[in-house]
Amino acid sequence: MPKPLIVVTGASQGIGAAIARAFAKELRGSRLALIARSEGNLRRVAKACERAGAGMARAFPCDVSDAAAVARTAKAILGELGVPDVLVNNAGSFQPATFLETSVETFDELIAANLRSTFLVSKQFVPAMVKRRHGHVFNMSSIAGLDAYPNSSAYCAAKFGVVGLSKVMREELKPHGVRVTVVCPGATVSPSWSNSGVEPSRMIPTKDAARVFVDAFKLSERTVVEEIVLRPQLGDL
Repeated sequence: MPKPLIVVTGASQGIGAAIARAFAKELRGSRLALIARSEGNLRRVAKACERAGAGMARAFPCDVSDAAAVARTAKAILGELGVPDVLVNNAGSFQPATFLETSVETFDELIAANLRSTFLVSKQFVPAMVKRRHGHVFNMSSIAGLDAYPNSSAYCAAKFGVVGLSKVMREELKPHGVRVTVVCPGATVSPSWSNSGVEPSRMIPTKDAARVFVDAFKLSERTVVEEIVLRPQLGDL
């Protein structure tokens, strides 16, 4: 029987790379399909995953907000590796701006990076999961998908959308054996915070954010964690 196949988007750095490494370490021998725009970084993460215990890790460069590119990438993964056991829709982007300052272009860009990408990638992989009656989809939202944060109008709109989409997916897919989990982390050590001036000690460790994906997947298929909310111990920033 083939080892589990885990597909992770936004896997070239930060939380996405940590999620990939966590699955490699905890599910030794697993197969990883890593998706992001940066081929060089993806290949480095793939090698790190193989060193951590993955049986195989492949890099698939792709802009997940581009429908045609996603379709090509999914066709390659499904054809070469098979149907994913885990799909992690982690890709995203953040640009701070007030509502009055946010341009239409920035709004569209953040909706595409955070929400459209989740929809596009899921549309390509979930039908095969449904047909097989097995699989676990993780959609990355944020605490900004649960509460309003100033200077984040477009980002909040996108992440609230991810939460709503995930809830609908959960209701529609549960009769077909596919679990859906939405993950809403607060400030986490990642490139998004690299120039913020906030000390890493004040934020969620990247490995903690990554670990919850593995732990939720490892539960019995009779159980689903529908929503995970993570915050720094001292509260939001």
